[in-house]
Amino acid sequence: MEQNFQTSFIPKRPILNEQVRVSHSLGIFSVIAIFIFLTMILATGALYLYQGVLGKKINSMQNALALAKNRFEPAKITQLQVLDKRLKASGEVLRGHVAVSPIFQALEAITMKTIRYTKFDYVLGEKKGGADIKLSGVAVGYRSVALQSDLFAKNKNLIDPVFSNLTLDERGNVIFDLEFSVDQSFINYSAMLKAIPVAPAPILTPAPVPPSSPPPAETSEVIY
Repeated sequence: MEQNFQTSFIPKRPILNEQVRVSHSLGIFSVIAIFIFLTMILATGALYLYQGVLGKKINSMQNALALAKNRFEPAKITQLQVLDKRLKASGEVLRGHVAVSPIFQALEAITMKTIRYTKFDYVLGEKKGGADIKLSGVAVGYRSVALQSDLFAKNKNLIDPVFSNLTLDERGNVIFDLEFSVDQSFINYSAMLKAIPVAPAPILTPAPVPPSSPPPAETSEVIY
């Protein structure tokens, strides 16, 4: 008995074209790049907005400054600046001004009646700012010179007093030279002005008002 085999390989159903789908997945570097790009866009926008706000503030401040300048007269401001410079210059001159009157007052206070000065000279010190004083005088004997030297040594404002060149004249008086120095603060004119006491202003009291006398009483004349 014979067996029949089907030798045809032709499919009975039509063959359909199948589409192959390829899945594309984002890598981590792509995500980072997108994040950086978005961040840059946001930062650029924020910077642009901040620049606009800052520009408005600058313009507002400039307008306020212009208004403030217009409130003050430029000519008046120039005058005040010139006056300020003059005051500073006068202050420097006053601080550097030297007054020799305190030296004369000190000499008058400590010089004995047996001492007489014949010459006075002073040189301003360039380094320390004080002054070097040179005097010549006549004393009634050596004892007067010794006593006068003690008085000079006790005065704290007269620094390092030295008597020298002691000689006798034809009358027996002692001729001498005297040198000492003073500090800058002692002969400073502004310091001297501060040391001068200011007299208080007198208090004016109003004069007492005399009490007003009552008007005379009216008398009526009685006719009998």
